[in-house]
Amino acid sequence: MDPLVTEAEVGPGVVRLTMNRPAQRNALDASLTEALASAVVRHGALERTRVLLIAAAGTAFCAGADLTAMLALGRAPYADNLADAERLARLLVALRESPKPTIACVQGPAFGGGVGLVAACDIAVASTEARFRVPEVQLGLMPAVISPYLVEAIGLRNARRYCLSAETIAADRARELGLVHEVVAAEALGPTALALAAAIAEGGPRALAAAKALLSEVGHAPPGERLATRTAELLATLRAGSEAQEGIAAALARRSPAWRR
Repeated sequence: MDPLVTEAEVGPGVVRLTMNRPAQRNALDASLTEALASAVVRHGALERTRVLLIAAAGTAFCAGADLTAMLALGRAPYADNLADAERLARLLVALRESPKPTIACVQGPAFGGGVGLVAACDIAVASTEARFRVPEVQLGLMPAVISPYLVEAIGLRNARRYCLSAETIAADRARELGLVHEVVAAEALGPTALALAAAIAEGGPRALAAAKALLSEVGHAPPGERLATRTAELLATLRAGSEAQEGIAAALARRSPAWRR
């Protein structure tokens, strides 16, 4: 049986995690959700992994939740129903809180939970063939678990429109909204994501993790004296660390820092 998530090192420190349910358009059932979350967490703990690419096999990135499973869960005991919803929530948290930068590589449609995956990643690159949709209300549902990530990505006002209307969002419109950062031709998607991952991997591993944590902390915090003090403390702490000392010394000596060797 083929693995639900394939793993491949596609560059120095760059690991591609590929959802592998193409016949089901990579719809998220319990097994795929668990497999992807497990892979993200495991690579987050590996020193040799620097960047994670989140990709998908076949023509669709992710069709959202598996509807057959959703129907059954609605008829299941509440505890089972809740456990499945929490499973998706844990996957999105794993992506957001991974110490490794994450890049979504969206080659085709991303609906519902698939939009959540894209929004939870740090960066998203899409093919011109990609399109996005949040269809939950047309199924009598709501985009509950993905909503914090979607609102953060495109803003509350835009989220209101697309969560209520369930309109399809073309790739270029997704870029305008901020759901994806870049849109490229289908054949350029892989090389573009790899080039971006390689650039990120040039950074210090601890610095990248610290920068991710910093942005999560200050993203919604109001500027002011308290935040100024907090960020000054973070800078002073990181600057005294061995990685920063090595990075600064390497820049002064015009050589590569140790983590790139």
